[in-house]
Amino acid sequence: MEAVATPSFVSRRTGLLFFAFAIVFATFALAGPRAALLLMTGLGFGLTLEGLRFGFTGPWRQIVTDRDGRGLLAQLLAIGLTALVAFPLLNLHSAELNGAYAPIGIAMVVAAFIFGAAMQLVMGCGSGTLVNAGSGNLISLLALIGFIAGSFFGTLHLPWWASLGSLPVYTMQGLFGSLGGLVLSLLGLAGVAALVCWRALPGKRVPDRRLWWAAGLIALLAVLNLMIAGQSWGVVYGLGLWGAKVTQAVGVDLSSNVFWGAPAHAERLQQSILTDATSLTNLGLIAGAFIVMRWRSEPGGQVAALAPKSWAVILLAGVVLGYSARVAFGCNVGAYFSGISTGSLHGWAWFVAAFAGSIVGIRLRPALLIPAAGQGEKS
Repeated sequence: MEAVATPSFVSRRTGLLFFAFAIVFATFALAGPRAALLLMTGLGFGLTLEGLRFGFTGPWRQIVTDRDGRGLLAQLLAIGLTALVAFPLLNLHSAELNGAYAPIGIAMVVAAFIFGAAMQLVMGCGSGTLVNAGSGNLISLLALIGFIAGSFFGTLHLPWWASLGSLPVYTMQGLFGSLGGLVLSLLGLAGVAALVCWRALPGKRVPDRRLWWAAGLIALLAVLNLMIAGQSWGVVYGLGLWGAKVTQAVGVDLSSNVFWGAPAHAERLQQSILTDATSLTNLGLIAGAFIVMRWRSEPGGQVAALAPKSWAVILLAGVVLGYSARVAFGCNVGAYFSGISTGSLHGWAWFVAAFAGSIVGIRLRPALLIPAAGQGEKS
C-alpha cells in the first residue's frame, strides 16, 4: 500500500530538501565551490548507498552464507566502470590526479585480514559504518566512534608498522602500460566475477535493476571525486583527521608525531575539515544517508537489541576497524574499490586478505554479537 502524502509527510520532505541545500550553500560560503562540489559528491554517495541499498560488507557475507552473488557482482561492475574512465584520466593528467596507490607489505596484508573480520562484527566497512550511522543505526554510531579513535591511533604507529618491510608501490600502469593495465584489471575483475557466479546459486547470479543503477551511479560519483578532489574516493584519512582534531582540542600536542608532524598532515590539522576532501565526502555521505532514511514514509527500525557485553564488542571492533584500515592503507573504499579501479596492486592484495578475514568474522559474529534476552539476531 502506498503511503499517503499527509501535510507532515510533505513538510518533512520539504525540510530535507532545504537541509541539503543549506549544507551545500554553507560549505560554499565557508570553503568555496570546490568544497561544495565535494560535499555534493558525498551526498550522492550517501543517497545512492542508502537509497539503492548498495553496500560492501553485506554482499561479502551473502556470497559466503547464502551463496548470493548479486551484491558482490554489482561491486565488481562498479569497480570496472570506474576503471574504464579512471585509467585514461590518470594517464592523461598524471600531474594533477592521484590514484589510490600504496605498497604491499606484511603489516598491510595482516591489517587487511583483521579489517575484514572486524567489519563483519560491526556489520559495516568504512563507508557502511558512515551510511548506517547516518541512517540512525545505534550499532554503527558506536562503531563510528571507535573507528574514528582507531584511525587516529593507527596514524601514531604507522611508521613502525611500515618499518616491518614492504614492496615498492606497484601499479598495473607501471607494469603493463595504461591500456595493458586496464585490460588486465578488467580481466581480473571478470575472473573474480566468474568465481562468484560459480559459487552463487541459480537465481542469485544476476544483479537486479536496482543494483545495476547503483553500480553505475557509484562509478560516476567515484570519477567525479577523482576529478574534483584530484584523488580517489577514500574514507579512512578523514576519520583519522577527526580523531586528531579532537585530540588536539583537548590539549595534546601532535607536532612531534612523525605522521601529524609531516607538513601536509600538519597543515590539514590546522585548517578546517571543510578543506579536506575526504572529510567533505564523509560528511556528505552521512548527510545523504540521513536524508534517505527520513525521506521514507516509514523509516526502518534502527533500535538494536544486543546483550550488554556485545555493545563493548562493537566499540572494540570499531577501534580495531579504524586501526587496521589505517595500517592497511584503506578500507573497502580506499583500498579495494579505489585501489583496483586506479591500478594499484595493493588493492588486489587487500581484497584477497580482507575477504579471507571476512570469512573469519562471519564465523565469529554469532558468538560475539549476542541478542538481548528474547530477541533474535538482527543483520
